[in-house]
Amino acid sequence: MKFFIDTANLDQIKEANDLGILDGVTTNPSLMAKEGVKGADAVMKHYETICEMVDGDISAEVVSTETQAIIEEGKKLAAIHPNIVVKVPMIKDGIKAIKWFSDNGIKTNCTLVFSAGQAILAAKAGANYLSPFIGRIDDSGWEGIQLIQQIANIFAIQGFKTEILAASIRNTNHIIQCAEAGANVVTSPLEPILGLLKHPLTDIGLAKFLEDAKKFQ
Repeated sequence: MKFFIDTANLDQIKEANDLGILDGVTTNPSLMAKEGVKGADAVMKHYETICEMVDGDISAEVVSTETQAIIEEGKKLAAIHPNIVVKVPMIKDGIKAIKWFSDNGIKTNCTLVFSAGQAILAAKAGANYLSPFIGRIDDSGWEGIQLIQQIANIFAIQGFKTEILAASIRNTNHIIQCAEAGANVVTSPLEPILGLLKHPLTDIGLAKFLEDAKKFQ
């Protein structure tokens, strides 16, 4: 399973990348705004900086909602760097745009996926990735992990090549559950990723080893 970090914060991207396990980055307009990145030129430059930091797919989200506008915006984003993946919303015009991008060699990530039906449409249109938002599904009273399992099962049966990119990760256990459920990729804030390192028995064991090691000094 690939690990992406879901942020526009350059320090957090560097910290995750320094672990040696980072495969890519996902962002969105909200994450850009959180970092104070405002204006089209500043956003484009920020994406360029991220691409220089991380050798992997970098999802850059369009803010248009009509097919031709999505295509034009997506072409500009894709021109930033070969690793850019154009992030397109799961709407009718978005599916049309994803098909165009697929036919013209531009990688896409279909975002805001909340059902297996939407996932099928994204795969049929040729999306490279699709992003089910499991945390938001959990918030609505449904089980986000069950959707990952359902999509993974359908894709295995049908032979779809689109990668399942589990998004809206809220905690470390979400990452583990996504791995069990068959997600190809998980995109997470830094904290849940770092949470995978932690276990109290590791801390206790290391403290004991270090204490015993002093006896030989």
